[in-house]
Amino acid sequence: MATLSACICGAAFGQRNEYEYVQKGEFGISAGIAHYFGDLNTRAKLNRPKASAGIFFRKQFGNYVGLRVGAHFAQLGYSDVYSKNEYQRQRNLSFNSNIWELALQGDFNFFKFIPANPDYAFTPYVTLGVGVFSYDPYAMYNGKKEYLRPLGTEGQNTGYMGRKQYSTMAVCIPFGVGIKYNISERFNLNIEICHRFTTTDYLDDVSTTYAGAGYSGDANNFPPGPNGQPTIAMLMQDRSYELDPQNPLGREGRQRGWSKQKDQYLIAEIGISFNLISYRCPSN
Repeated sequence: MATLSACICGAAFGQRNEYEYVQKGEFGISAGIAHYFGDLNTRAKLNRPKASAGIFFRKQFGNYVGLRVGAHFAQLGYSDVYSKNEYQRQRNLSFNSNIWELALQGDFNFFKFIPANPDYAFTPYVTLGVGVFSYDPYAMYNGKKEYLRPLGTEGQNTGYMGRKQYSTMAVCIPFGVGIKYNISERFNLNIEICHRFTTTDYLDDVSTTYAGAGYSGDANNFPPGPNGQPTIAMLMQDRSYELDPQNPLGREGRQRGWSKQKDQYLIAEIGISFNLISYRCPSN
């Protein structure tokens, strides 16, 4: 009986129309753009996108559900010069940062998706997960890249108001939507927009209040350097002096950022994936 079953199954595999195509998973790559939202981009403008790229593996559990492990590299950045808010333009802060992200996401298809079957070759989907990412904001000063975290621009290095240096790692919650289309038995094309909620407010190195910079009546959390010259930390924590040297914003306690809302970023990308497949005898 077992021999007969094996023969029947072997015969089925010999005829392409008589066996079932089973998608086990996908390997894929993607490329697109990334955008930042936070204390320098409070109105969620989409006017300064930067490059992103990714790689992923998705394990498929049936035709509707998949579990994805993915890694991304993205560039983020923004500047107060793009703001329509007068206070933000006078604040005159800016940043750039490279993002390295690793995330685990669940993908949920709205329609049955079966590669190589023209009746089930397209589906929109939603994705939700959790990840970790690294970041290290920097800004340009006199043509030189200055990393901001080591400077303690909000008084972290002197323990002002109990502040401590923030980590270069944070958690993100990716949530997004996409469209997937099967272009051949082996390959799929997808377009995805995925927003990242994060656990940090220092993606842009801006979060709370100025610690003061040695101005009259201020806390001296950024003391002058040799010969009374301002240090790079003092110069980078308050750049309003570049626009109005007589009226700098960086007084102790004055608002520098808004700590009640964490920073966020979005990645929009186009990807191509290679199907991992197997075949099985059709069931009754």
